[in-house]
Amino acid sequence: MRTEDYQYLFELEEEFWWFVGMRQITAAVLDPLLRENVSRIVLDAGCGTGGNVAWLGRYAGAREVVGMDLASDALKFARQRIQQLPVQASVTELPFPDSTFDLVTSFDVIVQLPEEGADERAIREMYRVLKPGGIAFVRAAAYQWMRSGHDVALNTKRRYSLNELRALLEGTGFRVIRATYANGLLLPIAALHRLVLKPVGLAPSGSDVSPLPSGLRWINPILKALLRCEALWLRLFPLPAGLSVICVVQKPKNI
Repeated sequence: MRTEDYQYLFELEEEFWWFVGMRQITAAVLDPLLRENVSRIVLDAGCGTGGNVAWLGRYAGAREVVGMDLASDALKFARQRIQQLPVQASVTELPFPDSTFDLVTSFDVIVQLPEEGADERAIREMYRVLKPGGIAFVRAAAYQWMRSGHDVALNTKRRYSLNELRALLEGTGFRVIRATYANGLLLPIAALHRLVLKPVGLAPSGSDVSPLPSGLRWINPILKALLRCEALWLRLFPLPAGLSVICVVQKPKNI
């Protein structure tokens, strides 16, 4: 990603509809599985500009949330946002001892790893650093047929079906607790925007995660509301399709 992309992420993570809505969806999936008032050591593996690190404190209790990323440009922004200095490292070689964390999160990180098999190595590292019984939350971009200029701008290397992500995680030894698509209400609009309008010049090229033009800022609260409705649904039921795939998995306790 370019430095300006990290600048956009840093500026948008607090209020932009996608970030706000996806945090609500994350909470909808994780909250029923993680009891309140329990102290946990949490790792955000690939924290980017740090927008989720403070938010994940809801699951850490009296313990800490560790932010970690490989990109130095991202960490420059993350250091402005989070108190504890983030760690610079690759998700394929986590610099932590075995069985360190109670919760590991991966938000759209494995899709960006360039080497063949790097996604599997990253999953194995998450498994290694989790305590037995620990939980991992993994989110990734959905559907290879949705690949577009948005992915090029964000350096996305791969997309997954839900079955593909589930198989990757189960192949590492994880037990899948929840598996669903997310951001399903906007899938038809995104497909039209990215696959039809952008290629013929009827929509701006590049990433969709960028500041809205001043004349379209009115749409931000509407899109937030749509994802909030989806989050309410996901507390009870999975979605059959969407722009993202989500799996919540557990490292077996008896190892």
